[in-house]
Amino acid sequence: MTIASERTPVLELRNITLHYGSVEALHDVSIKSYAGEVIGLVGDNGAGKSSLIKVISGVNTADSGEVIVDGVRRHWRSPHDSMAAGIETLYQDSGLAPDLSIGSNIFLGREKRRSGLLGRLGFVDQRAMEKEALEQLARVGITIPATQRTVSELSGGQRQAVAIGRAIAWAKHVIVLDEPTNHLGARQSAEVLNVIKSAREQGLSVIFISHSLPHVLEVTDRIIVLRLGRVVRDAPTSEFTVESLLGTITGLNESTGS
Repeated sequence: MTIASERTPVLELRNITLHYGSVEALHDVSIKSYAGEVIGLVGDNGAGKSSLIKVISGVNTADSGEVIVDGVRRHWRSPHDSMAAGIETLYQDSGLAPDLSIGSNIFLGREKRRSGLLGRLGFVDQRAMEKEALEQLARVGITIPATQRTVSELSGGQRQAVAIGRAIAWAKHVIVLDEPTNHLGARQSAEVLNVIKSAREQGLSVIFISHSLPHVLEVTDRIIVLRLGRVVRDAPTSEFTVESLLGTITGLNESTGS
């Protein structure tokens, strides 16, 4: 396997600093994300995780620093620019429309038009969308009995799996997942974690934000710890236990000299 440092990151943030008025949310943050890698981004409340997600997704523009995608420096004017560059962000609110079918949700905002005059009149090709949605979900191991079912008929785990499947379907480089297992039971969380592993196998880079440290340790290759807007640790997952990771997040490791 190629050593990570010899590869070009699919996403790199260099020296990102962000202020909200007089409050410094991020200070000189630099991270790299590689294809086929799941990164855990962890930290206590107020550590800067949400602010960093907003910089990556184009919601906020950093005061200084660079965002580089596949070796090319980028400047986001809006979240659409980030999406066009191959980055899909899934927030805690999955953004699914509960009254629409699974297939319609996969293509929400990217609807396929019917051919000919009907397409020019705005009619969508529902059958083609349902068929392709089923193929996209199956590609990452998501089995749904029928994509014609509405999202409201699915379990919490299935909804999150569909939302992640939609992100995988459209992402070219990176998927950012904000607390995707939050409020899910053990079985439903396992479904979502399996989809994350499948995304890695598809060659995508996954940035996984979670307060569930066992989930982070189970599914990630590397963990980045933020504290008060700064990166305090960036290391392979194998170097952490739940206890040591918690100590790094809270700063207790430093205070005890461990």
